[in-house]
Order: sequence, then C-alpha cells, then structure tokens
Amino acid sequence: MFEDWDLIVSSFLSQYGLRIRTKEFESVSWDEFKALIAGLSPETALGRVVAIRSETDKDIIKHYTKDQRRIYDDWRNREMKEMDEKTFEKEMANLEKMFAAMCG
Repeated sequence: MFEDWDLIVSSFLSQYGLRIRTKEFESVSWDEFKALIAGLSPETALGRVVAIRSETDKDIIKHYTKDQRRIYDDWRNREMKEMDEKTFEKEMANLEKMFAAMCG
C-alpha cells in the first residue's frame, strides 16, 4: 500500500473531495479508512491501476499500451520476487475480489 500512497491521495481527493494529508483526516478510524478505500470507483487513479494489475484476460493484456504493460509487469515481477506461486495466486484472487467490490 505504501507504494500506492500517491494514488490513494489522488483518488480520495477526486472521489470524495477529501485531503487526507490534513489534521482533520487524522481522526478517521482505520475501519473507516478501509471502507473509503473499498468504496473507490474504478474511475479513480487507484481504481485504474488496480484494474490493470488484476486483469486476467490475455486478449485485453495483449492490447495494453506500453504504460499499462509496464504497470502490469512491474506488479507481477514485484509480487513474484516476494512470494511463492501459491501465495501469489491467493493474493491475486484477493485483489480481484477487492476490485470487484470497488465496482459494486
């Protein structure tokens, strides 16, 4: 999540009009923060990146732009370095569920 912090900041501002680097936001509980993240739409900066990272349709991936492919490959490469294949598959399934929840 730390590497996506700027995407989170941008997404909160664009969707909710909330500036999360303010004193007022410090009172938000962790549960509320998680709910706000889960409620982000696919049209936000984070939503678009999550969609790229979690795509499984090979035909869609084949037609990714250079930047989309970089985002997709960077995510896969980073995750594969940090975990074994079974754990990777489980985490990708969780990410897909999170994105599905974001889409409603």
